[in-house]
Amino acid sequence: MAKKILMIVGDFVEDYEAMVPFQMLKMVGHTVHAVCPGKKAGETVKTAVHDFEGDQTYTEKRGHNFMINADFDKIDPAKYDGLVIPGGRAPEYLRLNEKVIAIVKHFVESGKPVAAICHGIQLLTAANIIGGRTLTAYPAVKAEILLAGGKWCDVNATYSNACVDGNIVTAPAWPAHPEWMKKFLELLGTKIEA
Repeated sequence: MAKKILMIVGDFVEDYEAMVPFQMLKMVGHTVHAVCPGKKAGETVKTAVHDFEGDQTYTEKRGHNFMINADFDKIDPAKYDGLVIPGGRAPEYLRLNEKVIAIVKHFVESGKPVAAICHGIQLLTAANIIGGRTLTAYPAVKAEILLAGGKWCDVNATYSNACVDGNIVTAPAWPAHPEWMKKFLELLGTKIEA
């Protein structure tokens, strides 16, 4: 059965972490509404590509323009079955938006599936709703998870693992897409026949 998924993005969202899940979820038949505070359907956000090239942290390059397909001001989170929170630079300022935080709380507290990746976990920590939960993220976000009362799920060497705790699935970065989206689809009850 097709589900209705909400995705919250902002300027300099991580390119792969927005575009790939958006396309994957649509590919299996779900409706995905990508929204951004202050933007309407048809407008775009700029993306950033984060890569792992042997430095002490990721590198960042300008990505694509990602089109918003729904109006943030008009959404009703009660009408959605799941939430996707990509990473990148956007979560660091999106977490200052009270409506964004209220939306995140709605999904977590109502038990609806939530998929957050990389720095997207900053929206979960800012919402103060992860106490006792086990999550993973880009390693630089570990301190925020612990300070918010969460437990840390170790990141593997290739950043390709995902962690599920109840209705929340988290992952460290875009190399985890296969595992992260697989676990999110399982939470949604999506069946894919081979």
